[in-house]
Formats: sequence, structure tokens, C-alpha cells
Amino acid sequence: MTTWRVVHVIAGTFILLSLALGVSASPLYQSSWWLALTAFVGANILQSGLTRWCLMESILRKLGIKAGC
Repeated sequence: MTTWRVVHVIAGTFILLSLALGVSASPLYQSSWWLALTAFVGANILQSGLTRWCLMESILRKLGIKAGC
């Protein structure tokens, strides 16, 4: 897997987990503050799309994961 695929998997996992923990209709509900994590991940995806720079991708490249789309 390339860095971008791993970034997408991590972002998707964080979004789904935070929604499961933050939406009151969910059986896993803990607190609506978990929705802040959803907003944070979304803001980072937006920033990454606008600037073409992603901190998570930089970290993954340093860990040895192949760069690419």
C-alpha cells in the first residue's frame, strides 16, 4: 500500500469511529465531543487537498511506506 492509501484508511477509520462514539443514536455513544475529531479530520483532509501537503503522509514516508497515489 502507498502512503495515500494508508492516509485514506486512517482518515476513514477515525471518521467512522468518532461518529460511532459521538452520535447519540449510536449504540456506542459516549459523548458528542467525539464529533470534534470528525471535524478535525475533515479540516485536515480539506487542508491537504488545498495545499498538497499532509503531515500523516510525511510521517508514513519516514516509517518506510512507499510514497504515491
